[in-house]
Amino acid sequence: MKYVLITGGTRGIGLACCARFSAAGYSVTALYSSDEAAASDARAEYPEVRFIRADVACDGEVKKVLDGMPALDVLVNNAGVALFGQVQDTLPSEWERLMAVNMGGTFFTCRHAVKKLLARGGGAIVNVGSVWGETGGSCESVYSASKGAVIAFTKALAKELAPSNITVNCVSPGAIDTEMNARLSAEERRSLAQEIPLGRFGRAEEIAELIFFLSEQTYITGQDIAVNGGLYI
Repeated sequence: MKYVLITGGTRGIGLACCARFSAAGYSVTALYSSDEAAASDARAEYPEVRFIRADVACDGEVKKVLDGMPALDVLVNNAGVALFGQVQDTLPSEWERLMAVNMGGTFFTCRHAVKKLLARGGGAIVNVGSVWGETGGSCESVYSASKGAVIAFTKALAKELAPSNITVNCVSPGAIDTEMNARLSAEERRSLAQEIPLGRFGRAEEIAELIFFLSEQTYITGQDIAVNGGLYI
């Protein structure tokens, strides 16, 4: 039996990852922060998945979850929050929370997962970045900074863990049809889709498929793979 921990697992890309890994026979544990309604729906749809409420920005909560798992082969760091607005209007508390979840959560889960992965003789970590972490997004400077940090962290950690047979990679989605893009109006969605060479938003299942692929590879590490339909090449 192989074991995977997926953060932000009750919606969008995270839920699609739960479905993909479960279909492959993994024992799946998924974390969520607060949305009990989404968690209830996810449990009903995937009763074989263990959904646990835990804040990835809290080191102690992350440690408790990982200590309770019998083993770990794959860690998927998908949990994230977005923030849209001009930098002068961004509150220090908003900056702190976004960085705590997007980068802090990635750090805390990796920090406690490594021991589990070492006990298995190796494994895989796949972090979820963003196109804005690669190129920067206007009015999303804080979000861009957090995802840029995740990408840099991925590359450094890959070098650190390679001798231990642990691969570390990052997947950076572009415009994906998830709730994170729900703030866009119908006209904004049409306009953005027209800028994408493939002419559409991506699907959560397409991101999950790449994440699963990377988790199974043993000679790909330290990579940030853009999945954006050709929006930025």
